Amino acid sequence: MQEDRHILTMLVENEPGVTARVSGLFAGRGYNIETICGAPTANPNMSRITITTTAKSEQIEQILKQVRRLINVIKVRDMTGKNAVKRELALICVKAQPKDRPEIQRIIETFRGRIVDTGVSHYIVEVTGGQEKIDALLQLLEPMGVMKLARSGILALYREPT
Repeated sequence: MQEDRHILTMLVENEPGVTARVSGLFAGRGYNIETICGAPTANPNMSRITITTTAKSEQIEQILKQVRRLINVIKVRDMTGKNAVKRELALICVKAQPKDRPEIQRIIETFRGRIVDTGVSHYIVEVTGGQEKIDALLQLLEPMGVMKLARSGILALYREPT
């Protein structure tokens, strides 16, 4: 059976150690976490943790059952389907020689990114979107020289009914 990428989101109590318990569950059972994001929600007593992992469908069912049993976990969902809005943030430090600056600016505008820092020989670019969009932008910037990269990992929310 093939492994697929899954995006799991969980609503948890905003307490110390909750993220460590969740990630410990994954590590203890041999599941890899590709990305993990956590932050408080609109309710300061709760946080949302979003994890991207690769696993077989029966493994995902086991993961979901095990996470639901953890204390401090309020709700867990598999956000892999199309009913979710999924985005990622990337900060990219790219070499920006004077001859390359117009081309870099054009590429950034095409991807609806923005330059958030300018140096003598670099730009730091901010871009949000799907993972494929960020990967495509990185591919176009690679010839100029990507010096540093920070990616948030995927964040996801289910779409509300219309």
